[in-house]
Amino acid sequence: MGIKEFFKKAFGDMKRSAKAQHEVDKAEFAATKAEAKASFEENRFHNSFAKAKADAKKTWDDAHMSPAEREAKTQEERDAKIAAANARTEAAKARYEEAKK
Repeated sequence: MGIKEFFKKAFGDMKRSAKAQHEVDKAEFAATKAEAKASFEENRFHNSFAKAKADAKKTWDDAHMSPAEREAKTQEERDAKIAAANARTEAAKARYEEAKK
């Protein structure tokens, strides 16, 4: 295989991968949009002053964190996402093994 064919194959693979990722992104965006719309309708006219004040305090506290605190919070969020992804991976592996039988 020549260098020309190698690059042609490599760029073809990248193109297919980008298209597939675009489909995933579109699906995730649509899901997020639908969830936001549902959440909005669920909470319409139910936003109390106390809830608004608590949300504002949380935002204020987040805005005034030190860089070390912000990094620690970000790391906690990353760890939680990794744990959730690992759980999903284990569930998928279990489904795969079950389907293989």
